[in-house]
Amino acid sequence: MSGTIKQQLDSITPALGDMRLRKEERVNQFQAVQGQIQKISAEIAGRSEYDDSITNVIVNENDLSLKKLEEYQNELQRLHNEKNNRLQQVEKYIAAVHNLSATLGMESSMIITKVHPSLNELCGISKNISDSILAKLNNTVESLHEEKQKRLEKLHQLGKALKNLWSLIDTSYGDRYLFSHVIGLISVSSEEVSDPGSLTLDIIQQAEAEVKRLDQLKASKMKELFLKKQNELEDICNKSHMEIPARSETENILNLINTGEIDHVELLMSIDEQISRAKEEASSRKSIMEKVEKWILARDEEHWLEEYSMDENRYSVSRGAHRNLRRAEKARVIVNKIPALVDSLVTKTKSWEEERRNVFLYDGVPLLAMLEEYNLSRQEREEVKQRQRMKKVQSQVVVEQENFITSRPTTSNRRLSNKSLNGGFGNATPLNRRLSLGIHQLGSNSKSSVSRDTSFIKEGKKEQGKRIYPRPNLNSPLRDETASVVSTFSGPLSP
Repeated sequence: MSGTIKQQLDSITPALGDMRLRKEERVNQFQAVQGQIQKISAEIAGRSEYDDSITNVIVNENDLSLKKLEEYQNELQRLHNEKNNRLQQVEKYIAAVHNLSATLGMESSMIITKVHPSLNELCGISKNISDSILAKLNNTVESLHEEKQKRLEKLHQLGKALKNLWSLIDTSYGDRYLFSHVIGLISVSSEEVSDPGSLTLDIIQQAEAEVKRLDQLKASKMKELFLKKQNELEDICNKSHMEIPARSETENILNLINTGEIDHVELLMSIDEQISRAKEEASSRKSIMEKVEKWILARDEEHWLEEYSMDENRYSVSRGAHRNLRRAEKARVIVNKIPALVDSLVTKTKSWEEERRNVFLYDGVPLLAMLEEYNLSRQEREEVKQRQRMKKVQSQVVVEQENFITSRPTTSNRRLSNKSLNGGFGNATPLNRRLSLGIHQLGSNSKSSVSRDTSFIKEGKKEQGKRIYPRPNLNSPLRDETASVVSTFSGPLSP
């Protein structure tokens, strides 16, 4: 700093110019950084970048230090990061809108443009990443999720309704295949549904129309379905001889079906439960019913055997007689097993009733009462048979006694035979003499035989009063003695 002022000024001027250039560059740097800061801040705030207020950047020339510039640069970097994050959020929301719109069958570009035109790539302007836009995008995505959940729940209901109606009406496979995608969504959550067009309004409307059509068809076929299941229930009851529901109750249900005053699904569920209970009870009755059937068959054979035993011509030589004899032999074996079979049935039936706390009915009649009545009737029949045998034996004794008495010779015959014995030898022929001689020799024996027969008859009458059942071999001595008396007294008188 020597020399004249001009010299000094000339020496300072280049340095001053250099400082001015450096200042201008620093100011430009500040303007650029601050301009970027204002621009990004405007984008984040949602203001247009073409706003004139944004282009007017005022630099504080009192502080152009590198430290201040670094602070502005750090702020700019932070804003850049925030902008990038917001852009990623916007892209994420837009992608979600595209996916949900495809699943729901909506136009995604219209939905995005409705949020803000800058979000549509066709507009050619930078995207608005303001807080309000992000909030709108978030609300849009949430509303689309709600719509998706709502439609999925609707399809769940329609799918279940379709399955129930298909099972009720026995729909063909072809009709079911048209709505197989609806049935496939029944067990799927909202997060798992992503296929394009799977939740469109057209699918929902078609499913609703099909449910409505099947409802109308179900109303017309419900009566037929109910009668079909009712017949199934009656078949189960008939096979096991259980109590069948009253016809009046069935008619009342049919009237309710015709008037539409009964829930068809609940009705079929109720009758299905009845069928299930009937099958369970029939299974528990199976072992008893098998023995009941054996008892009924044995009882029929017993009745046939009784009728067969009363037939007086059963031993006659006729067509089929040998078959009846073989059947009678088998029937006697079966009838002899009836008491043990009845006792076993009574034991099993009592055990069943104690276990289930219910009366075992056979065609509406308690089985134990039937078995008790059978035992009483069988006992009565046995008593009747015993009385008949007694009467038959007594009648045979009386008849044989009467036959014996009538077979004795009369008084006139005795006198005639005595005359012939005393003086008939002179006039008799040689043959008659020999016969008379035989009679004379046997006379004493015949008289003793007659006396023995008379005493035997008296003893027989006494024994008849004493004993109820006479001995079966009583007939043979009576017949032998009667034959001897007849032969003794009638021989000489025969011509």
